[in-house]
Amino acid sequence: MAERNSGGRSRSRSGRKYGQKASQKVERAMHEMKRGQLKSGRSGKTVKNRKQAIAIGLSEARGAGGRVLRSGRGGSGSRRKK
Repeated sequence: MAERNSGGRSRSRSGRKYGQKASQKVERAMHEMKRGQLKSGRSGKTVKNRKQAIAIGLSEARGAGGRVLRSGRGGSGSRRKK
């Protein structure tokens, strides 16, 4: 039997988008947020948003060299044509 490629996407063998390092960093950031100890970068304010805590964890994983998808900042997708 020949193995089929699912959807034509090429990923690693495990099929995971994010690496183990990313999972650990996000988990740590979520725990800190729940305890009220997670601070945002420049302003140092306490993070209260779950999505922001995840973004901070992924950013730290990128800095530590973990396998993380590119951040979705910018691009022309959010702009409307007039």
